[in-house]
Amino acid sequence: MPEYLAPGVYIEEKSFRARSIEGVGTSVAAIVGPTRTGPFRGKPEPVTSFAEFERIYGDLDDLKFSNNKPQLNFTALAARAFFDNGGKQLFVSRVVKDVNSSNVSGDGSSATRAEKASADGKLKFQSRFPGSVGNYVLEVYWQDSENLFSIAATTAPEEAEELYLEASNVPKEVRVAAGDLEAAKFPLSIKARVKRNGAHFDVLSGEIKSGNEVVVLNRLVIAQLPAATSKLSRIQLRQPAGGGLQDNDAVELRLSDVTDLSAISGVAHWGTLKILKGFIKPLSNASVITIPAAQNPSLAGNIDLPVSALAALPGNVSALLVRRNFDLEVLRVDDIDTLRKGASGEVVYRVGGLSTSATADDSLAKKLLADPATKDAKLTQPIACTVASDAAVFSLLHSLFDHQAVINPHPVNGPRYLIELQNGSDGDIPESGDYAGEVHDKHGNTGLAALEQVEDIAIVMTPAAAALDTTQHLAVVIEMQKHCKRMQYRFGIVDSEANMSVSEIRDFKSSLDDSRLALYYPWVVTSDPTGKRNTISLPPAGFIAGVYANTDVTRGVHKAPANEVVLGALYFEQEINRFQQELLNPNGINCLRSMPGRGQRVWGARTTSSDPEWKYINVRRYFLFLERSIDKSSQWAVFEPNGESLWASIRISIEDFLYNEWLNGHLLGATPKHAYFVRCDRSTMTQNDLDNGRLVCEVGVAALKPAEFVIFRIGQKTADA
Repeated sequence: MPEYLAPGVYIEEKSFRARSIEGVGTSVAAIVGPTRTGPFRGKPEPVTSFAEFERIYGDLDDLKFSNNKPQLNFTALAARAFFDNGGKQLFVSRVVKDVNSSNVSGDGSSATRAEKASADGKLKFQSRFPGSVGNYVLEVYWQDSENLFSIAATTAPEEAEELYLEASNVPKEVRVAAGDLEAAKFPLSIKARVKRNGAHFDVLSGEIKSGNEVVVLNRLVIAQLPAATSKLSRIQLRQPAGGGLQDNDAVELRLSDVTDLSAISGVAHWGTLKILKGFIKPLSNASVITIPAAQNPSLAGNIDLPVSALAALPGNVSALLVRRNFDLEVLRVDDIDTLRKGASGEVVYRVGGLSTSATADDSLAKKLLADPATKDAKLTQPIACTVASDAAVFSLLHSLFDHQAVINPHPVNGPRYLIELQNGSDGDIPESGDYAGEVHDKHGNTGLAALEQVEDIAIVMTPAAAALDTTQHLAVVIEMQKHCKRMQYRFGIVDSEANMSVSEIRDFKSSLDDSRLALYYPWVVTSDPTGKRNTISLPPAGFIAGVYANTDVTRGVHKAPANEVVLGALYFEQEINRFQQELLNPNGINCLRSMPGRGQRVWGARTTSSDPEWKYINVRRYFLFLERSIDKSSQWAVFEPNGESLWASIRISIEDFLYNEWLNGHLLGATPKHAYFVRCDRSTMTQNDLDNGRLVCEVGVAALKPAEFVIFRIGQKTADA
């Protein structure tokens, strides 16, 4: 009671109505099975469309288990069928073989993660989730596209500046250092790198001829030549917009043709290479590009190329590009050779604004974390990258590039910088223990156990398990049965196996007796969405779960999910006729049938239970709906004073809820009195119950059964006069 100690006005809120009960959702489904990628530990995430499913768990392509025989991706195909048939919310728990032995990254299971690492291990790309789909191809797009190469003629070189000189008919009078060259060799023709030294030029390296004779000399110093007989060229390096050139900035020199500058540069010839990667020292007067053999296949050793030598064949220089910033795309392709030939590939992820720094905020290590910061990235980021703090990222990237795509560029697209991740696998086929999963406080739950962390799930299915042998399939069904019973308010959809005969499905059903399970037969034949085959056969669970969800939303959970069209079905694996169904239906085997003129339909609505009270799916699921709705909305009553006032309040709230259900046509009975009763008084509780803190409320409901057999009795009558 509030205290009233000081005089004044007191406003108090008080409820004069009974607490209401809100009906819970029944259309939320969960699927457990192998997928192409995605997490398999921790609380499952809901997906609300198949596009969202693909973004997290991969596409519809076949799984490649270690038996080297591709298997249909039943989990993804079932998810697609679920959404096609009207499903709206789906929780996914991915399983792989030995999933319970894995850590949070997936290492330790039968499936493996794809990777590509430098020889020294300082740069490593790795798929974040195990699976063969992780054999991605990464493509680097360099963002510094400005051509830094520029050439200009000059007549006023700077002191100590390196230039390129072309001169003809050079007379002996230009000699400065006496004795360097005998007078008889003059006049000369010169194509050489020179360096201004006061009023003279030191010839550094090049081609000097006396007539047709190549003159070899140790040193030549010449005076400045008249412009009429000579030309001085200067290589001017433009400064990129992203900031001035720094020592050891990565660069790429692109040549339009095979180019030999060994005579001019004084360094070794690089052969047929047209793309040279290296590092620049942008000195004011004598820039040098260091071209490491490690980054340029076929080089015998490192080359220090003077930039001034490029002036000898400027027409062969397509571009000189700095390589500091880049974007990275993650591509999914069947064969990297298609990319070498100019194909685009499917982009599954993209990260931009990366730098070749090892430690900056925009480095690979910071942008591609193994454990991303955001929830969305944790689910969808396909790769991670680790970089040592002292790593030379540019060099290491080039060591990982597919050399064929760089050395032999496509004539239209130019060179492509591709990194192929390898050795990702789907492992062995998961079995019943993997589907059952485990509870792990540190790494997160797996399999069916992971679904225990989600309260709202009402429908559970394991379609991929139907492709296992009968023993393993039945073991998975039993795990699903235990899960539904433990979670209390869940209903499991059981698939038949492929190409089962009537006698085989009857034998399979004989092992099941549970009102929380429903068995469907036969498999559904549909077109192959991957385009690899004309048709494929699928377990019915995904289609049926979609029918359940759609019926719950459009009609209500009280309506049997039967006599509904199976969207996406071309036909069924077996054509079930009326006489075959007469053998199956009484045993709780729900048939899928082709109805002439009415399409492909669900033609059964029974559970696997032998208890007549719970033989219909809609009755079992409707009671689960009622029970959970009352359970969830009555939590307020715990620890309330256990007396008449509480009993009346509970009674009224449940009666109001059931009245609304009756009013909406969800209960059988001409009046509320015929449809339900609620008792919560001394007649339902003994003094012992009260002394032990128990409140007992009894609720009786007249549930609607489906009109499974519609009978019209027609006979003749005598016409009245």
